[in-house]
Amino acid sequence: MTTHIRPALSLILLMTLITGAVYPLVVTGIAQVAFPDQANGSLLRDGQGQVRGSQLIAQRFEGDAWFQSRPSAGDYATVASSASNLAPSNPALAERVKSSAAQLYIEAQGPVPLALLTTSGSGLDPHLSPAAVAYQLPRVAAARKVAPEALQLLVEQSTLHPLIGPPVVNVLALNSALERLAPASK
Repeated sequence: MTTHIRPALSLILLMTLITGAVYPLVVTGIAQVAFPDQANGSLLRDGQGQVRGSQLIAQRFEGDAWFQSRPSAGDYATVASSASNLAPSNPALAERVKSSAAQLYIEAQGPVPLALLTTSGSGLDPHLSPAAVAYQLPRVAAARKVAPEALQLLVEQSTLHPLIGPPVVNVLALNSALERLAPASK
C-alpha cells in the first residue's frame, strides 16, 4: 500500500508546488517586466501620484462640470458588475431609458446618444463614443467656463483609435485631463 501512496503524495506535493507557487510567480514576474502598467491594474494617477482609478473601470461623476460615464446596472461597484438583466421588452427598462433621456435631453442638440442611456454588458465600461462625449460638451463647457473649442480639442486628444472597432473616449482619462485644463470650482 505504501508503494502506491508515497509516489501519489509526492506527485501531489510536486504538482502543488509547480502549479500553485512556481508557475504563478514566473507569470507574475514576466508580466511585471513586460507589461508593468497592465499587470498593476492600468491605474490612473493625478499630479501628486495619488491613484484616481483604473482606466479599465467606469466611475460615477456627478455634476454638470464632468463628462458622465455610461449608466451602470451595478452602481459602478466591481463586485456587483453585471448587466441589468432587463430584456428589451421589459417595461422597467423602457421607463428607465425614457426617464434618463428626458433628464439628459437638450433641444438644440437633438436626440441623446444611446451610450448615455444604456448600460454595458459588464456595467463598468469606461468608454464612450466621441458622439456621446460631444453631446455633453456644451454642458461641461458652460459649467467650467471654458471655450467649447478647447474642450473639443481635449476630447480629440483623448480619443482612442483601437485596431478593431470604432473610436472611443475613456471618460476617467478625459475627466482627469479636464481637471488639469480647468479645475472645477469647489
